[in-house]
Amino acid sequence: MMYPKFQRGAIRQSLLNSGRRAQQLLFRGLTPLLDARFGVWLMVTGLLLMALPLITTPLSIVQQGVTAVVIIVVGWGLVRLEQSVNRPSASQTLHLLLVGFSLLATLRYLYYRTSYTLNFDGWANSAFSLLLYGAELYAIATLLLTYFQKVKLRTRPSPSLAQVPQHQWPTVDIYIPTYNEEVAIVRKTALAALAVTYPEAKKRVYILDDGRAEKYRSRRSQLRQMCTELGCQMLTRDNNDHAKAGNINTALLRTDGELVLILDCDHIPVRSFLQETVGFFLDSQVALVQTPHWFYNPDPFERNLMTQGQVPVGNELFYKVVQKGNDYWNAAFFCGSAAVIRRQHLLAVGGIATETVTEDCHTSLRLHSAGYRSVYYDKILIAGLAPETFAAYVGQQVRWARGMAQILRLENPLFNRQLRLSLPQRVCYFSATSHFFFGFPRLMYAIAPLLFLLLHLNPIRGIGIETVVYALPHIVLAMQANFISYKKVRFSFWNELLEYALSIQAGLVTLLALVNPRLGQFNVTDKGTTVDQRRFDFVSVRHLLILIGISLVALVTLPTWLILRPEETEAIVINGVWCVFNLALLTGAALVGLEQPQQRRAHRLQRQLPVVLCDSHRACQGMTLDISESGAKVVLDEYPALLSDVTFEVLGDYGQRAVVRGQVLRTARLSATQFSAVVKFVDLTQAQTDALTLVLYSDVHTWYGQHRALDDRPLDSLRFIAASPRRVLQQRQAAQLAHLRQAYPIEGHLFWRGHYYRGRVVSIGMDGLQLMLGRTALPGWPRERQVPIAGFVLKLNTAVRANAESQRLVVCIRSVTPHARDGTLTVDLAFPPQLQQNQGQQLAQLIATIAESKAGHRHAAIRGTA
Repeated sequence: MMYPKFQRGAIRQSLLNSGRRAQQLLFRGLTPLLDARFGVWLMVTGLLLMALPLITTPLSIVQQGVTAVVIIVVGWGLVRLEQSVNRPSASQTLHLLLVGFSLLATLRYLYYRTSYTLNFDGWANSAFSLLLYGAELYAIATLLLTYFQKVKLRTRPSPSLAQVPQHQWPTVDIYIPTYNEEVAIVRKTALAALAVTYPEAKKRVYILDDGRAEKYRSRRSQLRQMCTELGCQMLTRDNNDHAKAGNINTALLRTDGELVLILDCDHIPVRSFLQETVGFFLDSQVALVQTPHWFYNPDPFERNLMTQGQVPVGNELFYKVVQKGNDYWNAAFFCGSAAVIRRQHLLAVGGIATETVTEDCHTSLRLHSAGYRSVYYDKILIAGLAPETFAAYVGQQVRWARGMAQILRLENPLFNRQLRLSLPQRVCYFSATSHFFFGFPRLMYAIAPLLFLLLHLNPIRGIGIETVVYALPHIVLAMQANFISYKKVRFSFWNELLEYALSIQAGLVTLLALVNPRLGQFNVTDKGTTVDQRRFDFVSVRHLLILIGISLVALVTLPTWLILRPEETEAIVINGVWCVFNLALLTGAALVGLEQPQQRRAHRLQRQLPVVLCDSHRACQGMTLDISESGAKVVLDEYPALLSDVTFEVLGDYGQRAVVRGQVLRTARLSATQFSAVVKFVDLTQAQTDALTLVLYSDVHTWYGQHRALDDRPLDSLRFIAASPRRVLQQRQAAQLAHLRQAYPIEGHLFWRGHYYRGRVVSIGMDGLQLMLGRTALPGWPRERQVPIAGFVLKLNTAVRANAESQRLVVCIRSVTPHARDGTLTVDLAFPPQLQQNQGQQLAQLIATIAESKAGHRHAAIRGTA
């Protein structure tokens, strides 16, 4: 049918308009997919599709070996390139490139592993082959989830409140839930909470006491007295339902602040906490601002394995990488403390979740499902106490494992349509809730080589060099891709050690939680425990000891297998190496159960704070090297000729001041111009203790744990783990500092058994001196059974005598050393401690006078030379 010309033109125009509209609709539909967040993954998906032949093409052993070497070398080159650049954007690009290479290597290994190595020869081989294969699938899925979570790490600046009038600032309630912790621990947190910089009319501090049991009656009375003394309010509820979550929910109905800052009772906040976090709530959709948890005491891995701060602690990976990656996808979740929550949004989702023992993550899941936003602010704003014993640490981790498995079972964040979550949020929550299922896969890696060496079962059919050249690129590229993000927060092979240490406990509780998510209850982690002697926690690591014993037996069988089955040499050697690797990790994990004693009464903080030490006649200024609530080590730029009893004044980062009494225990020379003094605090009043608490924990600009200088070195990390038995089993000696002696060539006379012996003072200090005598002998020495008491006269030169008379002192002869070459004697003299109060004053004045005279001579000589 023919249309008139004008109708044909109208139809053509109509079709063109329809095409344009369809094109616009198509582009509008594709626009979200072209967003930067999804663009990266579209690019990766496209590359993988194009690389499909690289994944599936079979190669000979030599060809695959060459391919493996090339891929590993390229990955190593990209890592070295990333280390040489300082631009975050370049580091991000190189990281994504390494992720792409890692995915290629992993998928190629997975294709090979699935196609050629599953062993169905008999029911035993079939069962263990499938179990090991399942463990590897879990590890690969975890790797892929990790890559997704850290596709970009978000670092946020703190919004300023300076442009907002103070009367418009939101009111804040500070909750400090407590159950059975020591009142002294709660007091520190309450003091710091009261000192947080925020308008007093808009801030209230509440102690939420949940310890209503009869055995805590006395503690509750002390807690109430503390609240009255400090000026905070105590809230006690009528029941203990739902533990910490129920405690907070009860308080929500009894207070009215717009925002709620939740602090565990041992999490001491810095004074700027609210100033740095409240600004995020200027966005009305923000329901939660989470900050990192940081612990000023060593956790059981750091203390018992004696890492001395050389290895990042367990939670750094989560707070430095995972949470920042979650924040990019608006999936950063609540961690139970050190967080500010908007009351209105929290009540809108029913308050703190009570269905699981990880009420924090569960609550944030509901906040995100309701359409609210969360913020992760990566700055340490609290200092807390890590579990002091391995048993307490295991209990804490097991509670988290049970709670996460409960959330996975009850909420099913990946597929539950009732949860209004974005796909990235679903992936992030699925990653978090499935994380603690590492127990059984980790145990499968431990027993796989044992099955071959002891029972001749082979979970991997035909294991040999071919398997190695397919597996190595997958393993090494994954380490290289993770290195860029993890290099300062999780060292190589430590993740395996941490998982081995918790494998049985985590595996059991996650399995039980999947079967019955209602099992289990909230357990409070013990804090403030002191380990006063070395002991071995056999119960917590008994399963590891069994695996170590079986592994040693398996290694003994290696020569026998090599003789009886020479045709299986490759498989025997590979399983033997695998067994040795596992043995090193298992041994390190088991040694965490050897509790090392805490050598100090209080944990030392590595803070550099200005101090002034003074006694009745002089003052010395210096800087702390470390400090605690019981003492400090101070570096001074002048000789500390001080009496034992001193006044110790220390200033915080913002000028908070504490003045306490101290005793100088020992001094030492650090360099030609610097000296150190170890000071013990004595007779502290409660007011002095409170002032010291605020200086140490509240008056902090930036905690030293915010940044770590050391980078991961994989081989060094493996060597460090392997050397754990040598470090841990050696007897630790308390740190000893040599007494400081200054060289002053002054004449001195020793009065001993009615005779004077003239000599030259080699060195002198507050603890004693060394005297050089000529060709002589001391009658009665060394036949004395007790430390001999003698008299000593110090003959001062003319310049010094103008300020001080000759000094007569009582000394003890500690040792006499003859010199055969010239017949002289070196006599080591000590000042009796019981006479310190009587002659310590004159001795300090004497040393100070001599030091000033010596300095004057030195300056005069310099001026004369000039």
